Amino acid sequence: MPIHNYVIFSVVSGFGLIIDQVTKLCIDHGMPLYASVPVIDNFFNITYVRNPGAAFGLFAQSGFRIPFLIGVSMIALAAILVALYKSKRTEKVSVVALSCIFAGACGNLIDRIRLGEVIDFLDFYWKNHHWPAFNVADMAICLGAFLYLTAGLMEKQQRPSTGHAA
Repeated sequence: MPIHNYVIFSVVSGFGLIIDQVTKLCIDHGMPLYASVPVIDNFFNITYVRNPGAAFGLFAQSGFRIPFLIGVSMIALAAILVALYKSKRTEKVSVVALSCIFAGACGNLIDRIRLGEVIDFLDFYWKNHHWPAFNVADMAICLGAFLYLTAGLMEKQQRPSTGHAA
């Protein structure tokens, strides 16, 4: 991986991880568990919850959840580092994308190791229909996945066609 990509990776993943952990510490130390503060009526609250499972609470009741989720996170982090190592200087969007995913995975991994569960607090809803609460790490993972897919589609469109007309 070119040195320029290391700089991008360090800055993006470091910034994302710091923002994630600082926001979680503020919530953990500033609010009681299950407390909710309305921000935009009928749309958005800051609500302190803890998620013992994976996305949308998957594996929350499973006895093997902590070692399983920590193991999956470690494998994902290793795969991201390998992909970053193989990246080319011109793949800046992919490097930013992988850096976002790395930061988010690290942020949630820290929570799982430290607390056995993940702190969530962003609560979007409409009337009585709530999206599952999430955190900055989850946003980084989603943003990174979107950027990575977009970069892949852009790269595919820029490649010359290898098909032959019949």
